[in-house]
Amino acid sequence: MKSINKTLKSVSLLGTLLFSGSFLQSVHAEALPSAGLMPLIDTHIHYSHDAVYSTPPKKAIEILREAGLQKAFVSSSSDKGTQLLYAEAPDLIVPVLRPYRKRGETSTWLHDETVPAMLEELLANNTYAGIGEFHVYGKDANLPVIRRTVELASEYGIFLHLHGDSDAVEYVFEQDKDARILWAHSGFDNPEDVAVMLEKYPNLTADLAFRTSHAYRGKVDEDWRKLFLAYPDRIMIGTDTYTPERWYYVVDHAEWSRTWLADLPTDVAEQIGYKNAQNLAAWALK
Repeated sequence: MKSINKTLKSVSLLGTLLFSGSFLQSVHAEALPSAGLMPLIDTHIHYSHDAVYSTPPKKAIEILREAGLQKAFVSSSSDKGTQLLYAEAPDLIVPVLRPYRKRGETSTWLHDETVPAMLEELLANNTYAGIGEFHVYGKDANLPVIRRTVELASEYGIFLHLHGDSDAVEYVFEQDKDARILWAHSGFDNPEDVAVMLEKYPNLTADLAFRTSHAYRGKVDEDWRKLFLAYPDRIMIGTDTYTPERWYYVVDHAEWSRTWLADLPTDVAEQIGYKNAQNLAAWALK
């Protein structure tokens, strides 16, 4: 069950998102840019300590707004970057808790027994829509640190942003069949294999961050088109600003995304472009 602290903090966060009406109404109200651009929600933004130095919070928010993003799911190493951006623009930022204190912990964090206590403290004092993006592969998903992370996501009613192979995804669902997983980079799998996983796990969604094979010159690849049409409510877009330099690709990536999304039926494009992310954030922050 969600703790009282989580409930109160969620109300506070939603209060800042809702200038009037519900969270969903807020997104819909913002989803009509004056330039007629299709609204987008980017589910894979990092703002780690080196990015904070090279792109200060005000500039980072300017970039996100220039891209025409309605929301951005932000995580960082350490969590300070996420909190800085959220404080700067609570209407724009959806905070996600990354279990890394600094860069270089992608392969060590799941062996660090101090990580769960860090997560517990941050979750008790802040509001997050998810935990991640975190890296885990294969049977490492059964390690105690991962198991506690999965438990914490369940306790707080938030999603897991998992960067790993299909085996890791399966092990997490074995631990908690009701977990909500946003599969980073859709596992870097081909669309046929992604479809198999989406069919098997109704609570699995996938982002397209740092992937380009699904579209070329504004046209959607036919194998990916089959996936998008079969699971229009399970796919989301993302940029992945995993290095500071990637922040200067956010605007271009948004423009590119709008181009290939226009090659899909309007309802499908809207779901992938922002509605699926909107629904996931609303679920986590309810």
